[in-house]
Amino acid sequence: MIAQSTHLSLLAWAAAVSETKLTTRQNIGYYGAFFALGLIIASIGPALPYLARQTGSELREISYVFVARSLGFIIGSMIAGRIYDSVKGHPLLIGGILALAGLSGAIPAIPWLWALVLLFFGLGLCGSTVSVGGSMLLVWANRGRLGSLLGGLHFIWGVGAFLSPIIVIRLIKLSDGIDLPFIILSLLALPICYWLLRLPSPQAWQKSHHELEGHGDGRAITSLAVMIWFFLFLYTGTEASIGNWIFTYAIRTNLGDATSAAYLNSAFWGMLTLGRLAAIPLVSRVRPRTILLVDLSGALLSALLILVFSDSPIALWIGICGVGLALASVFPTTFLFAERRMPLSGKLTGILYAGSSSGSMILPWAVGQFFDSVGPVILLWISIGGLVAEFGIFALMMLYPRRSRKLPEEMPEVSDVMV
Repeated sequence: MIAQSTHLSLLAWAAAVSETKLTTRQNIGYYGAFFALGLIIASIGPALPYLARQTGSELREISYVFVARSLGFIIGSMIAGRIYDSVKGHPLLIGGILALAGLSGAIPAIPWLWALVLLFFGLGLCGSTVSVGGSMLLVWANRGRLGSLLGGLHFIWGVGAFLSPIIVIRLIKLSDGIDLPFIILSLLALPICYWLLRLPSPQAWQKSHHELEGHGDGRAITSLAVMIWFFLFLYTGTEASIGNWIFTYAIRTNLGDATSAAYLNSAFWGMLTLGRLAAIPLVSRVRPRTILLVDLSGALLSALLILVFSDSPIALWIGICGVGLALASVFPTTFLFAERRMPLSGKLTGILYAGSSSGSMILPWAVGQFFDSVGPVILLWISIGGLVAEFGIFALMMLYPRRSRKLPEEMPEVSDVMV
């Protein structure tokens, strides 16, 4: 019996090791998908002036591509989770990556603005499939052992976004056009598809349902949810405006040439990535409201530095790096702040993410509408205005006390882990 028991223990150990290896390979695939997503999404900033010339459009007109992409992301996010619940995850994720790569590679071949807008809508749909799928599959694959893996997923997206402008501008100079950059970025996504194709999809988790009791006045919760919706709207809108327009801002203000502007664009994403990495251990040691207060203060002071010293390239670099670092941890910390003050159902979380995506659609579009008529400074005014408004909303959010009772643990919904 001792020999039989030892044999069973060895079999259990071998099964556990095999499962761990499989999970690790799956995690690598999901990280690779997010890396490709960051590469493709952040490639638009340096290419924006070239796309305007390619379609014979003004900057205020080409900015409609941001609206289309964000609208596609909003719609795609609302339906992608339900699809992942009913089909195997890896084929759908691979399809999203392939479609994202194919549409990205087709960007240089589109000579009409209306067609480019439709293409970017498709990019948003495919991007949401990769974003929701990569996040959800990571949770399902690790089943209670998630730890900091989800934070790392955000980090690796930032790595791709950081490298993308550098790759794009280098390849533009090498080929004297934007065809090669988008083709190369599309091809980089293919090995990830091959990697995932060889792995089984993790089994979907079934959600458990709990009765939520004792969480105070429903109207108060609704008011807090509305404020957080607008807070995320302004935050994501400010981040997207700077990330997509700072390249063009630097060139139009003569504070840099195409190469230095691309590096500046990468610096913003790089500091955003570094800040996200640093925030992973920070959120467990510092209260969310303290982090948010420091983040908003740092972003506002950095933006004001650029505005006050508008003729200084040094101030521009310091300010952009400061804004990127300060904004990095706002998004996850806001959700932690909200969770401590109200019950975050999957439905409510999805609504909050819709607010975030709406901000990334509307504010960059608004910058584009006035970039030529008002001047590049409109980017700073909209960003500073958004940060000041966030301060006001944050002050009102602070009036809501922490919940006295914790929610029972339940499986996270798709919207709880979206990017």
